[in-house]
Amino acid sequence: MARTPVLPRVLALASTTLLTGSLTACGTTDSWVESTAGRGWPTQYANAENSSYSPTAGASELTLTWSRSVKGELGAAAALGGDGYLAVNGQTAGGCSLMVWENDNNGRQRWCTRMVLGGGFSSPLFDGFDNLYIGQPGLMMSYPPTQWVRWRTNVIGMPTTARFLGNGQLLVVTHLGQVLVFDSHRGVVVGTPLDLVDGVNPTDPFRGLTDCQQSLPGCPVASAPAFSAASGMAVLGVWQPGAKASVLTALRYQPGQPELLVREWTSDAVPAGVIASPVLAPDGRTVYVNGRDKQLWALDATNGKPKWSFALEFQPQTPPTVAPGGLIIAGGGPDTRLVALQDSGDRAEVAWRRDDVTPLTTSSQAGGQVAYAVVADGGKGQALLVFDPADGGRTIDSYPLPDAGGFPVGVSVGFDRRVVAATSAGQVYSFSPN
Repeated sequence: MARTPVLPRVLALASTTLLTGSLTACGTTDSWVESTAGRGWPTQYANAENSSYSPTAGASELTLTWSRSVKGELGAAAALGGDGYLAVNGQTAGGCSLMVWENDNNGRQRWCTRMVLGGGFSSPLFDGFDNLYIGQPGLMMSYPPTQWVRWRTNVIGMPTTARFLGNGQLLVVTHLGQVLVFDSHRGVVVGTPLDLVDGVNPTDPFRGLTDCQQSLPGCPVASAPAFSAASGMAVLGVWQPGAKASVLTALRYQPGQPELLVREWTSDAVPAGVIASPVLAPDGRTVYVNGRDKQLWALDATNGKPKWSFALEFQPQTPPTVAPGGLIIAGGGPDTRLVALQDSGDRAEVAWRRDDVTPLTTSSQAGGQVAYAVVADGGKGQALLVFDPADGGRTIDSYPLPDAGGFPVGVSVGFDRRVVAATSAGQVYSFSPN
């Protein structure tokens, strides 16, 4: 019997093994095209947890590079994409309202389009491909890096700022309490929507919109939800019609299950009601939220029971900042103070306090040693404060915002360390690192 030569036989066996191994190892390659949040500061409050924290090491020395106006009003901070793009949701009398500018090119306009007005409190959201997600009354929409619409889908109410859940899926909660999960590429609703509020007229997406900016009772869901991929939990504030105060509601995300979202708990532990978006800790186990009783509350994210509350002695209008390690900087607003707390599990302890500073925005922290906030500067002036959260809130530098009008709506920090502040009067200020 003739024998197969050893070398060809070994090569044939190796080829078969490599081919089989390749087929086994490859599997599906769909994951790379699944949409996730863009790097940097892709939406208001930085991420799905609403933490206002970025691991990017912030610049301590800045230069005001450019400023321009949307020629209207702004109700939310700028979103910064991964390729230097900046998006703002303007409320303008005419012309464009949704605008995308080149942040690293003196604010040059890339594209803009007119949208139905009324939802200025909602921020755009960038994904990692620089696609944009934003709503208008009655519609959820997505745009590619150009202005042509990728998809649009009817919803009940005005979508608050969207959040990525994972698996390329997008969480959208409208101001009238409809909760939907979208396939972010196709724009189709996955699973069955939830309705958190009873008695809603589905044909009137404008109902209560004027109450949203100030979180009044006519707007059942006035702020964006927080979502933690670590725990699979989404938490939001809901003010039911006729109720005395708003409560927190938690939804559990169940990927691959027939019901993608299920109600986990509803908590009235904050007796005076909640204000502004909740924030989830990095591990997803704790919810931080402002009470209307001038207290900052920490709740167990698994059941909605309170862990502690801390009397701030002022009423924040914006969410707190939550950094890894448990450092919390209280939210901002008129007559507030710059206060940092340390979460010690069953209580909060003052890490430091500055009574000489009135932060008008949530502090945006970039890395462990730099944070930014727009603060009151003199009479009616405003300035971008750079401070060190690890060193007692020590001022590093301060930069006046020329001719700033209205009130500031937030500070965004890009992956390239550029810092953008914006005001309700529609002014946008972009700083570059020195």
